[in-house]
Amino acid sequence: MPASLYIGLMSGTSMDGIDAALVSIDENEDLELLKTHSHEWPTPLHQQLEALALPGENEIDRLGEADAWAGDVLAESVIALLNKANIPTEQIRAIGSHGQTVRHRPHNQHPFTLQIGDANRIAAKTGITTVADFRRRDMAVGGQGAPLAPTFHKAVLSSPDETRVIVNIGGIANLTILPKDASIPVTGFDSGPGNRLMDDWIFRTRMEPYDNNGDWAASGNPSEKLLSMLADEPYFNQAPPKSTGTEEFNLTWLEQRGDDLVKELSPEDIQATLLELTLVTITQAVTAHAPTAERLLVCGGGAHNNTLMQRLQARLPELKTGTTAELGIDPDWVEAAAFAWLAHRTVNGLNGNLTEVTGASKSVPLGCIYPV
Repeated sequence: MPASLYIGLMSGTSMDGIDAALVSIDENEDLELLKTHSHEWPTPLHQQLEALALPGENEIDRLGEADAWAGDVLAESVIALLNKANIPTEQIRAIGSHGQTVRHRPHNQHPFTLQIGDANRIAAKTGITTVADFRRRDMAVGGQGAPLAPTFHKAVLSSPDETRVIVNIGGIANLTILPKDASIPVTGFDSGPGNRLMDDWIFRTRMEPYDNNGDWAASGNPSEKLLSMLADEPYFNQAPPKSTGTEEFNLTWLEQRGDDLVKELSPEDIQATLLELTLVTITQAVTAHAPTAERLLVCGGGAHNNTLMQRLQARLPELKTGTTAELGIDPDWVEAAAFAWLAHRTVNGLNGNLTEVTGASKSVPLGCIYPV
């Protein structure tokens, strides 16, 4: 049986645009990344999405409009990818669209998570069966709806020769622990802030979207006092399964936790401290939950932060540290490829979550299928 083609769409908590990945998946579920495309959110929509991530006025109207608009833009990203690849829509088995998370509340009395980007519109405008709304099915069976990528990591990045830790550093950082012993369950969880706090801080103070290579953070000196205040957040000591989002870790949280120190320190020292917070929470999680790990592989935007990568290696000198490029998957495209793979699982009636990771009562197919 020949391999089937799928498209994965991902926009993470950094909200820095849509990653669209075209992949082939064969009958053994081996995946090959064929073509990629980065698609920007229109600035007014980007602003709406960021505003919706926190409580505000007139949310239902704003949510409804953003949901429809995001669906249109996600469809545009698919069309642009297919034009770049010179492949007709008829050859694509399905699209897996993560959508844009605007709220993630796994600890509410009635837990919920919400990703928008109307899949009806994606299917209608592309003419391709679309799978979306992956996270809520896991929540329906008692899970936290996140992280979901560990299922994919297990399938394509694990090895019987070494225990690996995959660290996705997006807006939020999450870990997947892949034991070399197949009888030991794969585990994974959100460790805490990734890039988003750093991105928001440099944008507020310098009007730059991100800290290129971590150079600005490297110019500052981390404040041990501020770091201690931030690292005292109870979430960091909470046992997995656990997940979080920018609803919890944002500049308002920084100012409330950091108190007057945020006003007293230089902006570059705060940036250095935020980078250190990402490092400390990741390394503490690795040390506590993956003490026998032999290799650490980073994906997500954090893989391009040279300062972060160098300090990560320095904090975990016993581990071989690199990126998923060493295993043949560009670190920028792991998450988009994961949702293409999860769409493949869903349309074939296969389960997509790991109960040890999300805390769900059982493993189930994820998402809803929107046929054409």
